[in-house]
Amino acid sequence: MTLRSYAIGDIHGQLGLLKQAHQRIAEDRARTGDADAPVVHLGDLVDRGPDSAGVIALLVEGIAAGRPWIALKGNHDRMFALYLDTPAEHDPMLRADYDYVHPKIGGIETLASYGVAEPTARPALEVHADAIDRVPANHRAFLSALPDHHRRGEVFFAHAGIRPGVPLDDQVEDDLIWIRGLFHQDRRDHGALIVHGHTPVEAATHYGNRVNLDSGAAFGGPLSAVVIEGRDVFLLTDDGRRKLEPQG
Repeated sequence: MTLRSYAIGDIHGQLGLLKQAHQRIAEDRARTGDADAPVVHLGDLVDRGPDSAGVIALLVEGIAAGRPWIALKGNHDRMFALYLDTPAEHDPMLRADYDYVHPKIGGIETLASYGVAEPTARPALEVHADAIDRVPANHRAFLSALPDHHRRGEVFFAHAGIRPGVPLDDQVEDDLIWIRGLFHQDRRDHGALIVHGHTPVEAATHYGNRVNLDSGAAFGGPLSAVVIEGRDVFLLTDDGRRKLEPQG
């Protein structure tokens, strides 16, 4: 039997777009009668968009209620979790001159969604204490427990991709949530179709051995949702399914 999975690209605090993606999935389920196929959220749940707190709350509540949802860890989710644990701790893959409240990261917007104001205008320890007070404990636990990949049938889901030439079982988190160039340039079959986000593209794109679902919701683009059957990928639109054909 062909396995079916759904996947949603990088959310980046766009709660309204996430609800729309879930609605498109619900409509596809209604047409096909499949209520059990999992929905894999590909990470970067937080930062840059206006309501990261709302995104986390929706996912926490939905998973607790038994919805077949899987949320993966993105690099932004790891940075937020590290900041909450120890504000001075620096993600080893992040540029040395950036921290979580650097304007290009998007942490300022995430903290604001929890009611933490002016993080760059107050002492760092004061801002961190405010964040600890305002971010619910179950949100922190959720972020800390996010898996870095999910394997289902012929598909391997990870936020950023994989390191080519390394067996899927031996991949490490730094690559799964941060990798770009080496992975993007490699056209070999990786033993599974790799479904990822992390690097914005104009629209969800199938490259043959991988599918990129980061369509730039963080920067005003759409939030892509797909259904995958075997290795066939269909973009979910307001008008139903549209098959993503592999690029040559």
